[in-house]
Amino acid sequence: MYLHYVYDLWVQQWRQRHAHGDVIVVRFADDTIVGFQHKSDAEQFLKDLTKRFLKFGLELHPEKTRLIEFGRFAAERREEHCEDKPETFTFLGFTHICGKTRTGKFTVIRQTIRKRLCAKVKALKDELRERMHEPIREVGKWLTKVLVGHYQYYGVPGNYAALSLFRFRVYWTWRRALMGRSQKGYITWKKMNAIIDRWLPKPHICHPQPLERFGVRTQGRSLVR
Repeated sequence: MYLHYVYDLWVQQWRQRHAHGDVIVVRFADDTIVGFQHKSDAEQFLKDLTKRFLKFGLELHPEKTRLIEFGRFAAERREEHCEDKPETFTFLGFTHICGKTRTGKFTVIRQTIRKRLCAKVKALKDELRERMHEPIREVGKWLTKVLVGHYQYYGVPGNYAALSLFRFRVYWTWRRALMGRSQKGYITWKKMNAIIDRWLPKPHICHPQPLERFGVRTQGRSLVR
């Protein structure tokens, strides 16, 4: 609510008064992405935003705030000059990457942040250790909810490989927890596969492409995060 006044309302005024091209703003809590059609607008916005925050005793995170070239034009220009691909950025649990569709058209690929995935697997490992001696049925019900929730959030187009990796990590971690019940706790692959097929739902994409979901088209060259 505080940022609604300090940031949101101010951004709308800045866009109307100072921008020379399109400006797209997305904010979630204290994390924000701003897309600009022109690099000069992005540079000026970053300076003005820094001054705006100082008035309220706030500051931009020095490591997370950066100006990058991103989008279809950036990808095309770099490819023409045989340069590296545009930088990536992270937002709301996803790494955003300039990519192409199967037909060769530009698209933004969103993949689960690797560190976020590893942290979640580690948390599950600790929880499974605590639940080691609970009935398989009870643990299975819990893991089903975990995976369904994970797919509902991270199940975006282009992220299927990361969903499959998460399910495999859960599968492997659960097997090790079950085998740690006793010295005679070895579980054959056949039996474990039957358990997995029963309780660990396979990954699936839950969300459509952004253009289909929101019915909009955007073209931006630079981003400030």
